[in-house]
Amino acid sequence: MTHILLRELDIPDIGKMEVYLANGGYDGLKKALSDHQPDDVINIVRESGLRGRGGAGFPAGVKWSFVPKDVFPKYVCVNADESEPGTFKDRQLMENNPHQLIEGALICAYAIQASAVYIYIRGEYWDIADHLDRKIAEARKKGFIGKNILKSGWDCEVYTHRGAGAYICGEETALLESLEGKRGQPRLRPPFPASEGLYAKPTVINNVETLSNVPYILVNGADAYREIGEGDSPGTKIFCLSGCVNKPGNYELPFGGETTFRKLIFEMGGGIPDGKQIKAILPAGASAAILPATDEVLDTPIVYGAFRAWGTDIGSASVIVLDEMVDIAWAAKKMINFFSHESCGQCTPCREGTYWLSRLYKRMDSGQADAGDIQTMDAVAAQMEGKCICALGEFAVNPVRATIKHFPEDYERAVGNGRLSRR
Repeated sequence: MTHILLRELDIPDIGKMEVYLANGGYDGLKKALSDHQPDDVINIVRESGLRGRGGAGFPAGVKWSFVPKDVFPKYVCVNADESEPGTFKDRQLMENNPHQLIEGALICAYAIQASAVYIYIRGEYWDIADHLDRKIAEARKKGFIGKNILKSGWDCEVYTHRGAGAYICGEETALLESLEGKRGQPRLRPPFPASEGLYAKPTVINNVETLSNVPYILVNGADAYREIGEGDSPGTKIFCLSGCVNKPGNYELPFGGETTFRKLIFEMGGGIPDGKQIKAILPAGASAAILPATDEVLDTPIVYGAFRAWGTDIGSASVIVLDEMVDIAWAAKKMINFFSHESCGQCTPCREGTYWLSRLYKRMDSGQADAGDIQTMDAVAAQMEGKCICALGEFAVNPVRATIKHFPEDYERAVGNGRLSRR
């Protein structure tokens, strides 16, 4: 297939301005400004069915349509705080196809009539932030950023903003707080960012991958985009494949059809090292509930909602593969330690729940746990569900409840052996 996003695989040096322009670069922005009113652009994106690629899968055009028409200034925030374990797709896009992201963000800004775009990028990506600054300067020199863009009468600036290494700032309202210079903690909602976002003004927040789809949609039309993918999951998705696979990496595939975990892991990823058997799949890093690697799971076409029968979803599609040698209770301990460390501490269920879950896993690892502790783990996680300010606390229950449900034998063995180990 021809790649919509990972275009460097088809067009060498697509990240260079002259190469990007020679291959249709900024044609989407030009078309938006010359042929369409802002509301037309929103409708095109809505009709395309493009869904947010950051994890939630909310329709992008619908989100844009929530922005009020008569309140100014307005802003676009690009969520490049790529912190989910096993996720590295946005990094590749920003490194190798940065102008497509910039163009997509500008089209979004035109659609809602925003005056500025802020690319909020995780602090560890300092080199990519510098890289983006250079690409933004190139786009400004060509007249795509700044005053009276392409003589349209519309002004818009683009800036990068480096985070400080907090996972919680990937949550959109914590991102806004951080961008305003405050402690990165989620806001209570309502109001929602579309009406009161950055500096209490209307704001659209979209992921890097989401906005990188927009130029293709503007150039080729909503129907052309819908021809790729399946049903309410149109287009392609970048799958970040890692863990126990021979060829980890980013793979762009259309939703549905022949796109399954079996194809992704065994055809694209080259299978499991040393001929071992696959045991489990984390479909969205640490955040989504683990999947047992049954034939049904492996052969289900991947679309949004396909795995809800197992209590999980694809999220950002950071697929981590675990082979038969991995102790699932050990893996759950690692994930809970991560969430406990990254909890912002604002709400009690998340702050205390992740702390005590971490303590219980430590107890198990030290040989002091009994069968009752497994029940306590599940009970603590259950009491957190639906009671947290943001999704981090909700995600943190998944490593516990799903692993106990699908792999009880690993917990029983841990209690019997008195320790947790990777192998």
